Amino acid sequence: MKILVLNSGSSSLKYQLIDMKSEEVLTKGMVEKIGLQGSRLIQKSNLKGKNEIEKDMKNHKDALKIVMETLIDEKKGVIKSLKEIQAVGHRVVHGGEKFSKSILISDDVINEIEKCEELAPLHNPANKMGIQAIKELLHGINQVAVFDTAYHQTMEPNKYLYAIPYGLYEKYRIRKYGFHGTSHKYVAEKTSEFLNKKIDKMKIITCHIGNGVSITAIAGGKVVDTSMGFTPLEGLVMGTRSGDLDPSIVSFIMKKENMNLEMINNMLNKESGIYGLSGISSDLREVEEAALAGDKRAILALEVYVNRIVKYIGAYVAELNGLDVIVFTAGVGENSNTIRKMVVDQLNWLGIKLNEENNKVRGEARVISTDDSVIKVLIMPTDEEYMIAKDTYSLVSKLQ
Repeated sequence: MKILVLNSGSSSLKYQLIDMKSEEVLTKGMVEKIGLQGSRLIQKSNLKGKNEIEKDMKNHKDALKIVMETLIDEKKGVIKSLKEIQAVGHRVVHGGEKFSKSILISDDVINEIEKCEELAPLHNPANKMGIQAIKELLHGINQVAVFDTAYHQTMEPNKYLYAIPYGLYEKYRIRKYGFHGTSHKYVAEKTSEFLNKKIDKMKIITCHIGNGVSITAIAGGKVVDTSMGFTPLEGLVMGTRSGDLDPSIVSFIMKKENMNLEMINNMLNKESGIYGLSGISSDLREVEEAALAGDKRAILALEVYVNRIVKYIGAYVAELNGLDVIVFTAGVGENSNTIRKMVVDQLNWLGIKLNEENNKVRGEARVISTDDSVIKVLIMPTDEEYMIAKDTYSLVSKLQ
């Protein structure tokens, strides 16, 4: 079964075509600047190499038309007919409390996704546009929604509720939802396979460290707690997001700087984090380079960034009442041996010992702790697209 995986953004569209029989990624691509000047498609595959197409695309339907044409193009494509695509899996950022697992898309599901738009105003409308465009272009094809929030729905109320008037939770469903769930689930399951241990017998902390950063505590394959909250702003220091801060700071800055809600929200989401602290970049690679060159603010930014990771890991060890494995994943987690070492060096009180040679690896599944380390530490590359395809395959196969 060939499955098309879509990740629709407000002005972008990422996709992969995966053959689930061989688990091979036939091609992957991205459409940039949808609805803007200079829109283009970039597609890569092992057989046909890299291809770029520049063409005006007014909306997601236009973009997907170009994607479909490229997939079956005699010179650029990887399939002969669109009929070879048997299902489409969509990344949907917010499923609220309604969805605790992936689901076949129906009109009712689309309506529920719409209801969650106020919780994810930048993402859910775009995700819905991708779903609607597929409905129009590939009539009758099965579509599946895979929610970023779903994996975290096993949290207990004492973990997901905020200490605000309970009526606000009842009225507006203000609570911790958590994000990056597809990545955390994939990494936890792959760690279980890699170590040849049953996931229901393990206590795992997964560290998704990229431009967005979240840490999740998992016991018996279920989420106990996670760092992102009502929105992805809570928790760790990120590329441009502030993470945790005293709520009173918001009103204080608004008053002092004469800022409105939109301005302060923009500052906390897009001008803070590593970028705000360093004044250099939201790209950790650039900040690491500056730190190595002696830039004091870059050094400080890295220290704050790492301290928050260490603090959350420490808290989750307590919540789990023990720990078997720490897993690093995503762009920084998989590739920055500097950040991994800085984190692990502050956790030696747990009996963790780093294998310096193994830690030099990038983007490869490997144990980076020593054989006598009390807690294992792993690098495990994430693959959210495969997880979406896997869930889609599982649901659609039952219909046949």
